[in-house]
Amino acid sequence: MNLRGAAATKFFAKPDAGTAGVLVYGSDAMRVALKRQEFIANYAGPDAEQDMRLTRMTGAEAKSDPTAVLDALKAVGMFPGPRVVFVDSATELQAAPILNALQDWAEGDAALVVTAGALKKTSKLRKAFEAHPKAGAVGLYDDPMGREEIDALLASEALSLTGEARRDLDALAQALDPGDLRQTITKIALYANGEEVTPAIVTAMAPATVDADMDEVILAAADGRAERIGPLMQRLAGQGIAPVTLVIFATRHFQQLLGLALGTGQAWGPNRDALQRQARAWGTARTEGALALLMDTDLTLRSASRAPAMAVMERALIRLAMMARKG
Repeated sequence: MNLRGAAATKFFAKPDAGTAGVLVYGSDAMRVALKRQEFIANYAGPDAEQDMRLTRMTGAEAKSDPTAVLDALKAVGMFPGPRVVFVDSATELQAAPILNALQDWAEGDAALVVTAGALKKTSKLRKAFEAHPKAGAVGLYDDPMGREEIDALLASEALSLTGEARRDLDALAQALDPGDLRQTITKIALYANGEEVTPAIVTAMAPATVDADMDEVILAAADGRAERIGPLMQRLAGQGIAPVTLVIFATRHFQQLLGLALGTGQAWGPNRDALQRQARAWGTARTEGALALLMDTDLTLRSASRAPAMAVMERALIRLAMMARKG
């Protein structure tokens, strides 16, 4: 089965007892790791490793011993309960013993959990898990966590949030990768200690995702303060900030402005007032123009262009400042 969205969330939260296994793949290694951890914990329970019901091996180890995966699936555990065979970081070159084991899987065998990096549609691993009637394949991409994924994290921590705090958390999720968001929610749970979570708690526990100087130069560009950009860019260069990192955060900033302008997003954190003010000043059309400029800049920075990368980024920010002044 090829699982997506709500179906994937349900599959991880409540795996069927007769599941043959799951392939979790994607370029975000942290996100892949979190999802396979969730599946193993919900399928075999928190004590699976202590009870020796969890067998681990790498893709390289599986390839070096072609029968290791199948033998582990068929092995009889010393303790009662569901068993899992986990093959970490598998590649297409290591697929053969995994595919053979999945093909020979039978009722009563352990569940086979395989993680991999980004896989093409033609991947043998993907095709095998998608075609198997009792196994699933789940692709995880670089998109921010969706509402259902956040709901599952909050439920796991037994957290209750006010409406405004939940809006702030959803906005925060757009700026954090899944690993950082999970750590933040864990910190919120510890801090709240069973009490309802307020916006102040979300703000206090949110990580400093953007260096103060990087935050400042993006705000300066969006406010039309072109004279501030040069000195701030020199400081960022001295700190070793990569231009690609800066264009990513600038893009997220203007994506948030677009959401606010369209009425589909929420501002959060210490720059809440500035974001709301900028969204009103830029409007939808100009913000879309800014995002197009940033996309072109991103493509240039990632290309084989010989132009100095920091100069390319500085020029883009100055152009954004000029766009802001035209309002």
